[in-house]
Order: sequence, then structure tokens, then C-alpha cells
Amino acid sequence: MDEKSPISIAQVTDTHLLASESQRLQGISTTESFLAVMKRLEELRPELDLLLMTGDLSGDSTPESYENLQHHLNSVQIPTYWLPGNHDCAIAMDTILNQGMVSRRKSFQRGNWNFILLNSCVPESVHGYLSATILEWLDAELKISSDRPTLLALHHAPLLVNSAWIDTSCLQNSEEFLAIVDRHPQVKLVLFGHIHQEFQHQRHIVNYLGSPSTCYQFQSKSPTFAINPESPGFRLLKLYPDGTWETEIERVPYSVPIDSVVTVSY
Repeated sequence: MDEKSPISIAQVTDTHLLASESQRLQGISTTESFLAVMKRLEELRPELDLLLMTGDLSGDSTPESYENLQHHLNSVQIPTYWLPGNHDCAIAMDTILNQGMVSRRKSFQRGNWNFILLNSCVPESVHGYLSATILEWLDAELKISSDRPTLLALHHAPLLVNSAWIDTSCLQNSEEFLAIVDRHPQVKLVLFGHIHQEFQHQRHIVNYLGSPSTCYQFQSKSPTFAINPESPGFRLLKLYPDGTWETEIERVPYSVPIDSVVTVSY
């Protein structure tokens, strides 16, 4: 890849796939909604350099759900990187999501950009937390790659998103994470999932981007759990060698049966 050319990536998040593709999660076929997104990504394949999947790829933590995901990713043939969410089983992911063009690497370079993927999950918990080991690794990686623009990704929101019930499960030690980000001016973007909605906020020189889920969406700025009837979606980004970037959200034509959604363990 020419380091002078921009790179195009798609962030896909919160797919919540299940062991049986005929299963539904709160009345929703997460496989069908995911495949609607994948159909669009296949159309975009000639211009995409990689997929970045930011957690809750499974809705039930089963090996079968990851086997289903690996199968669908094999068909789209786009280099794919992933990180776990609170519904995921990181051990099963490591074993299964490492075939073909799917990689379990957590630090890599594409074009003139560095990418660092973080595991913010706490076993048996919904909230996020970055361990001391992960924070030390992040700081070391950023010191090594100080001359290139960098994108960080994790599952949990490192900032409050002004939705009280979601904010209780954000990254619990965000101050430690943000302190490291502040020390390394090459960090341009932080991507995350978990919130099932579009979100963008600039803090100092860094932009923090949350993205819609490939299944159901949460209502933004809602104090209590609420579903937004918007269609499933994903985020597209174009990253330029000088550290500038562009982004947009794409929605796909898939109707979510909101009436069937009563409660969700997010």
C-alpha cells in the first residue's frame, strides 16, 4: 500500500451474532441485519482497505457465533481486525477469528497510520476498564510510533455520551486512558462501540467516535433504556497520510421490529 495514499476503513460494531442463525435477540434477527450491512460492504470492497470490528460481535459468547462470523467474513474478503466487547468470549475469539483475512493482531500499520486495539472488558461485567498492563502497553506502543498518526479503538465509551443508563457502563478508568492519550499528540482518533448510536466529540485535538450497531439502535440522550427505530449502520472513514481524516455514517435498508424489543442486556 502506498503510504502517500489515503486509506479507507469501515467500523462495524455490536453485531450480537448468535449460535444459531435462526435465533433472534429480543425479536431481532441479528444475522439478517448483519448481512444487510455486509452486502453494502461487499459493494464497497474495491475501495475499502480494512474492516475494524469493535466488540460485542457475539450476543451469546458461543464458539458457534464466532464460526458464523468467520464464515461471513470469509465471503466478503476484506482484511479484518477485531477487539472484544462485554458480550464476547475473548478466548473463543482468539481461537476462531484468526483465519483467512481475519487477524487477531492488536497493533499494526496501514498506509501512514498506526492502529492500536484495546481490550476494555471486565469478565462478567457490562462496564469497561483498562488494566494497568494494557495501559502500560498502550503507552509503550505510542512511544514507539510517535512519528505517525494513530487511531485507537476499544469497545467501551471513554467519554460520557449524555445518556444516563449507558453512561453507567462506560470506561470506568477513563481518566487514566485520557491521560495517556493527552501525552501523545499523534493520536488523532478514538473509535468505540457499545452505545449503539452515532456519537462524535472532540476533546483537545482528538476526536472520539461512537458508531451505530448492525442490529438495534439505542435512543441518544435518553435517561432510560429506549430503542431508536433507525436502521442498522456502520461508520466509514478515510484517513490521509498527514493525519487528517473524513468520516460518515451509512445506514442499510433493514427494518428493526421495535415493538418486539422489550428489554435488552447491552
